[in-house]
This record gives sequence, C-alpha cells and structure tokens, in this order.
Amino acid sequence: MAGFPEVRPRRLRRTAALRRMVAETHLRPSQLVLPLFVGEGLTEPREISSMPGVLQHTRDSLRQAASDAVAAGLGGVMLFGLPEHKDAEGSGALDPQGVLNVAITDVVAEVGDGLTVMSDLCLDEFTDHGHCGVLDPDGWVDNDRTLEIYGQMALAHAAAGVDLVAPSGMMDGQVGVIRRALDAEEHAGVGILAYSAKYASAFFGPFREAVNSSLQGDRRTYQQDTPNRLEGVREARLDVAEGADIVMVKPALAYLDVLSAVREAVDVPVAAYNVSGEYAMVEAAGAHGWIDRDAAVMEVLTSIRRAGADVILTYWALDAARMLRD
Repeated sequence: MAGFPEVRPRRLRRTAALRRMVAETHLRPSQLVLPLFVGEGLTEPREISSMPGVLQHTRDSLRQAASDAVAAGLGGVMLFGLPEHKDAEGSGALDPQGVLNVAITDVVAEVGDGLTVMSDLCLDEFTDHGHCGVLDPDGWVDNDRTLEIYGQMALAHAAAGVDLVAPSGMMDGQVGVIRRALDAEEHAGVGILAYSAKYASAFFGPFREAVNSSLQGDRRTYQQDTPNRLEGVREARLDVAEGADIVMVKPALAYLDVLSAVREAVDVPVAAYNVSGEYAMVEAAGAHGWIDRDAAVMEVLTSIRRAGADVILTYWALDAARMLRD
C-alpha cells in the first residue's frame, strides 16, 4: 500500500554511519577498568585455567600490564594481591612490604597520573579461612573487628599511593570507617569505590582460582541474597551517605535491573563488575565456535553501559579497547 507505513525506523539502521550517528549508548576505553592479579613469589606469569588469557602476574609483568593499560587509554586498573602465606587475621594485608601494598607502589611508580590505580580492600585473599573478615569464636565473621582492620588496610594502601580504595567485603559500615580513617591521617584525597551491591553469586567461581582462594563455607551471611533488588539500592544509598565516591554493583549481567535502579537512586558515578564467570562463559562458547566471541564481548559491555554503568571493571578491557580502536 503506497505511503504505508509512514513511520519507518529502519531508515536509521540502513548504514553503519547512520547507526553510529544515532547510537544511544557509547562505550569508550576510558570507562573500562582492568582487574589485575599479582602473586607473591612468582618468577613468571601464571595463566588462570578457568579464565583463558588472564594471568597471575609477577611484579615485572604487572608493571608491563599497567603500561599496556595506559597505552590502550583505559580508565584504571584494580589490583588484587595474592600472598604466599595466610593466617586467621589476614595480617599480610597490613604489612607495608606485603604483596598488595608493594604492587600499588610499583604500579603508581610505573604509570604516574596516566591511570587511576585502585586496590581491592578486603581480607579474603589474606585469611587462611578465605572469609572477608576475621572470625569470632563461633566461626561467624565479626563485622566490627573486621572494620578496624579495614581502616588500617586503607591507610596502608593510601601510604602506598593508591587513588581509590575499593572495600569489597560487604561489612556494615565499612565505607564510613574507611573514610574517617583516611581523613584522620591526612589522606582526604584518596577516594572510595564501594562494592555496594555485591551478591552471593555462582558467577564468582573462576575468581576463586584467580586469587588462590582458601574459602571454607560460603559468604551468604554478608554478601547480598540474589532475589533482592531493593536491598541493593538501599546498600548503595547507605554507602553514599557514608562517603563513597563511586558505588558498584557486582556481578553485572545477572543484576542489570539492580544496576539500573542504583543509577536512578544515587548522584555519584556507578560502576559494575563484569565478573569472572561472565567472562569464562563467553570465552568458552567462543572457543567452541558457538558464538562470535568479539561481537559477544562488545554486546555484553554495551549492555552494562546501557543499564547505567559509568565505569565497567572487565577482564576484556584491553581487548575491548582494541576493538573500539579498530
């Protein structure tokens, strides 16, 4: 029928140039943060079997990875330290010569202001029981004793030169304690990227290998329960009230609704963590030829941006930057 339909949205999809011009969501390398693992005592990088292409770094290869991140135009790196020795208190987290504190200093010396250097502020990599805090006599994570250690850990990271500390342990009040500790010791310029809505997720599986996890049991008494959306928003609002500069939702893909709701609820930047299990699924399917790996990577990251993330932590950061450039 002539003249019907009058409205034809397909006109704006006809060419790649048209699609680029009217795209509603844009992804840039500067919005991406690359998580990096450094292993104490390693003499050469070690590949993580469940996360093809991701490494446990030596100090030297970590510095090179940070330089590569600068060259790619990434927004930042998130550092995780893997100690050789662990104990019930996670004491290695406070040692100025501990693996994570030394890694921060190494990376800051390597990249200067060319990259935002962030540090995971949690005890799980440093405790022999693998929990994010110290345990009470009954085996429960002691929230308030853990907060005291988090405050000290924040000061250690600040002294090492970090730009943002990232408390990921989901302890009640963690952001407020860390903010007060930093400010009291003249580290007011160090920011806080709060893991605000961190869920007890099955998608963290490969990360356990990445950090040599010693976890006994699970973290369901302090990480969020997966059915709860409003609770995630509440946690983010509490963290903003306590002084968080950026709030984060983790994982990303299974919680895009939470991410969108948090974006609407707060007036600070919102991050999302595209976690190890999400990475591993796409990599495995791509390796089998079941999906177009590169196209899937870009679709995943764009979906996270579209849902409201200003910043995305992703193991694909370097690959995505290359694809965006090409």
